Amino acid sequence: MITSAITSEGPAPDATGPVIDLNADLGEGFGRWTLTDDEALLSVVTSANVACGFHAGDPSIMRRVCELAAERGVRIGAQVSYRDLAGFGRRAMEVPPGELAAEVAYQIGALDVFARAAGSRVSYVKPHGALYNRTVHDAAQAGAVIEGVRLAAGAGADLPVLGLPGSLLLAAAAEAGLTAVPEAFADRAYAPGGTLVPRDRPGAVLGTAEAVVAQALALAAGGAVTAVDGSRVVVAARSLCLHGDTPGAAELAARVRDALGGAGVRMAAFA
Repeated sequence: MITSAITSEGPAPDATGPVIDLNADLGEGFGRWTLTDDEALLSVVTSANVACGFHAGDPSIMRRVCELAAERGVRIGAQVSYRDLAGFGRRAMEVPPGELAAEVAYQIGALDVFARAAGSRVSYVKPHGALYNRTVHDAAQAGAVIEGVRLAAGAGADLPVLGLPGSLLLAAAAEAGLTAVPEAFADRAYAPGGTLVPRDRPGAVLGTAEAVVAQALALAAGGAVTAVDGSRVVVAARSLCLHGDTPGAAELAARVRDALGGAGVRMAAFA
């Protein structure tokens, strides 16, 4: 049974200024192949979305990232995915809800073994890639993810779920009695409706560090960001994501954190 009764070791949020959690996708390697600079990113972020073996990651990587995160006081989150190592979890898949729920619970449980061995635990859950985007609008897949979270957490336990504001995933989490945490993306372009621009379209990933920093500042302040059509979209979020597989991700994350601190925004984990 997984619980999430960890309190943040950082400063407690107050009403005098904005507070944001900074998360990144970590552990995205397999065997001798590595993608994310886990150690560098764990020196910057407050929450780590750790790959659980279905889109990336293996037992050795999961164990090492949990140990590093625990040493640094970084919250450990299970980044669950469709079973798609070859496609890095970014390909659309049709998985029956019952099967998906079991696979989500399986991934959370596997990561929690290593988190607990490191003296921590899984503090939240975040879907990855195609599953994340699918649960924005697909009630059956969103419900299956939440069923899997509840299986892993145990009856009556709260294991927070990270997702896109306004998504069916967060609605299902709230309905199930779980904490629903809205998330925004510093390095991704937004469509007019507040969803992410699909990765196979031009401009889906912001192209410069300056653009990423500017969007991070706007999001942390609770303001509007510019969508791809030039319109303004308000995205209210408690956590801000930077993708670990972006080239130079660690340096970019450090620039974002420095800019946020300079603007009076405090970083604190939400879980």
